[in-house]
Amino acid sequence: MTSAPNLVPKTFIRVIEYWVPSEESGVLEFGGGLFGTATRFEAASRNLCFGRGEGLPGQAWEAGHPIVLKEFEGSYFRRAVPAKAEGLTCGIALPIFKGQQLSAVVVIFCGDDAEHAGAIELWANDPAESKDMDLVDGYYGTTGDTFEFISRATSFRRGNGLPGMAWDKQTPVFLPDLGKASGFLRADGAIKVGINRGFATPCSTIDGTNYVMAFLSALATPIARRVEIWEPDVTGTQLVRSFGFSEAEGMLGESEIVAASEEASNALGRAFATGVPAVAAPMIAIPVAPEGNITAVMALYF
Repeated sequence: MTSAPNLVPKTFIRVIEYWVPSEESGVLEFGGGLFGTATRFEAASRNLCFGRGEGLPGQAWEAGHPIVLKEFEGSYFRRAVPAKAEGLTCGIALPIFKGQQLSAVVVIFCGDDAEHAGAIELWANDPAESKDMDLVDGYYGTTGDTFEFISRATSFRRGNGLPGMAWDKQTPVFLPDLGKASGFLRADGAIKVGINRGFATPCSTIDGTNYVMAFLSALATPIARRVEIWEPDVTGTQLVRSFGFSEAEGMLGESEIVAASEEASNALGRAFATGVPAVAAPMIAIPVAPEGNITAVMALYF
């Protein structure tokens, strides 16, 4: 996934796509994405559609919450052959709700190889059953079993740890150096397996449950080449960059401002106003909408 200059190694996320519901046919249709060098997988995706409960996007639509699928072969995944050909081995589907209506399903793909260190984790809390957020599932690349074991034995209260902070703030949280971050409670285990950065975002649900997707990456395979968080100003008509980090440049400087509307000329503003991701290669803008309310836009650059 390399539309930008090779200033950093390949990213932990290999492919990212999104699907949008069609009012006429009642199915999910291809909306766009960033596929990098995975051209065969892109070609196999563009003309597909998914009904509710069909394939990975349809399963997330049916469930109403994110889904992690770690094995493609023998599953409901419909693109196993082209995925295998491109070295893609794991998919994470994130439905986005605006109000009570599904606006899109984002699907993130990762792959296995000798240098693919990192993890993607799905954390959840059902307030009717517990005050804690526990691990639902995760993809751990080449980090081995130790860090996964630590994660499965860990729970977070609201505001504690990386998942707990995203849950509490209801907006994405990025920790550029886990070794120096007091908010990351699994720092020792992460450092031992080479994980150095953490990024967590609250996920859309409409049933009162709370989900957080956490991305943990290593120097050799960063989450993305650049990560930005954009939040609305008091008027809700503009977005302000509240955080930015580039693997090539480090922390980004002064915040910028962009207009937010369905007609906006920028992808960030359109994503915020519509609830549908927007691509401006090498960047994809993804709305963050816990409980159906859009609180921010995360911009991932590849």
